[in-house]
Amino acid sequence: MRAFGEAIDVPAEGQGTMNNVTLGNDQFTYYETIGGGQGACPTADGPSGVHVAMSNTLSTPVEALELQYPLRVERYGLRLGSGGAGRHPGGDGVARVLRVLEDCRLSIISERRAHAPQGEHGGAPGSPGRNLLNGERLPAKVTRDLAAGDVITVETPGGGGWGS
Repeated sequence: MRAFGEAIDVPAEGQGTMNNVTLGNDQFTYYETIGGGQGACPTADGPSGVHVAMSNTLSTPVEALELQYPLRVERYGLRLGSGGAGRHPGGDGVARVLRVLEDCRLSIISERRAHAPQGEHGGAPGSPGRNLLNGERLPAKVTRDLAAGDVITVETPGGGGWGS
C-alpha cells in the first residue's frame, strides 16, 4: 500500500491482526477472534470494532458465552480513543476482559503490539494493542496455564487516521 500511496491516495493502516484467543481444558474449548480499528481513508473515518481483511466471523454474545463456558465477561466494548487522529480518524479497537472460572490454558496469537498501525497523509497512528494477564503485560504470542479467577485482557489496536 505504501508503494501505491506514492501515486494514489490509500487508506491508513488498520489493526492488521485477528487477535486470536483460545481458552480450554479437558472439559471445554473456546476460540474467538477479536475485531479492532480499521484505518481511515481519504473520504471517511475508519470503522471501529471490526475485523480488517477477514470475513465470516461473528462476535459471540456475552450471555451465550457465559452460559456455555466457565468464563465471565468483565468488559467488552470499544477502546475509545485508540484510533489515530486526523481529518478522518481511524477506528477504535476493542477491549475484551475475561475472567476464567476454571483452571485452563490460554493461547493468544496477535500482532501490532510493538508497532502501531500508521496514519496516512499526516494522520496519527492508532494505538498498538496490549495483552494482559492479571494486569501484567503478555507478549503478542503466548501460551500460559491459568488458575480459576485469573483475568485476561485483550486490547486490540486502533486504526490509523487519514489527513492532518
